[in-house]
Amino acid sequence: MIGLPGLILDDSTSDLIENHGINNFILFSRNIDTPEQLRRLCTALHHHCRYHHLPPPLIAIDQEGGTVARLPSPWTRFPDARTLAESPHPETAVREYATICAKELLDVGINFNLAPVLDVSPANCNYFMERRSFSGNPLQVATLGNLIISNMQQEGVAACGKHFPGLGLARLDPHLTLPRVDRPRSEVISHDLPPFRAAIRAEVAAIMTSHTIHPGLDSELPATLSHSILTELLRGELGYNGLIITDDLEMGAIANEKKVAEAAVMAFNAGADLLLICKDHDKIRDTLTTLDKARKHGTISDKAVKTALGRINHVRHQFPLPPRFQTGPLGP
Repeated sequence: MIGLPGLILDDSTSDLIENHGINNFILFSRNIDTPEQLRRLCTALHHHCRYHHLPPPLIAIDQEGGTVARLPSPWTRFPDARTLAESPHPETAVREYATICAKELLDVGINFNLAPVLDVSPANCNYFMERRSFSGNPLQVATLGNLIISNMQQEGVAACGKHFPGLGLARLDPHLTLPRVDRPRSEVISHDLPPFRAAIRAEVAAIMTSHTIHPGLDSELPATLSHSILTELLRGELGYNGLIITDDLEMGAIANEKKVAEAAVMAFNAGADLLLICKDHDKIRDTLTTLDKARKHGTISDKAVKTALGRINHVRHQFPLPPRFQTGPLGP
């Protein structure tokens, strides 16, 4: 899944679609001006994929509310998760957010929202995720998170629970550096995982990984790169067989430690299905080359690729864009 540089379908993105089969995209504020412009962009992405005989695109965005919201006015400006949770009627507020948000996203051609945040983060402790987290109470996070998942997906937009196995006690921003959450495994299981267990029961479309070291689970690797966390814990112990997407592999927590392409191979072999690179198209092309070499050399198995593509395609077919975005020119 890749980012685009600007407001239109540019030549570099067109090339990645045409010559590399890319058909998963993430949008940021740099890609958004007006509803009409955004509809044109999403329509162009869909038509270009269709023309080159690719499956319909997943078009994603981070529209959590608060400080992590990409859509400006005239779209609805939603409060952050903590404000919703502390409102007089939090369950009603969360349902309204999910329903309105999903309708607005589908209206412009976006079918995948990278929300809700399922991190459990206590208040007034200087944790990085405090405002983006509903609560320091795992049950409340699970309850409100599941309301978003169920209502958003009922409206036709895929939801994504993040950041597994829990970023709630991180003090450092993983966009800049690699955090650690020093919590015993037993406390991770009892405190951080209940919202993710609940999301799995609610059939959440995707779960996003955390660029954080959890020594109680893996003493060396951040969750995004950890087989013991993604495959043994999330797939094995929690029984999750849905789509796993990485957080942005260009974030400092990963890119300061390894080349993006190297991290992509490690993340895939750890258990991730969809590799997120949000900005640099040179790094995207380098990653595609590296992944292709790894597959040819047997470092990545064809079976694993087929399984990952199956999970991605399941989500894209479960959450199609409205029909007006699906028509367009067929390729030669």
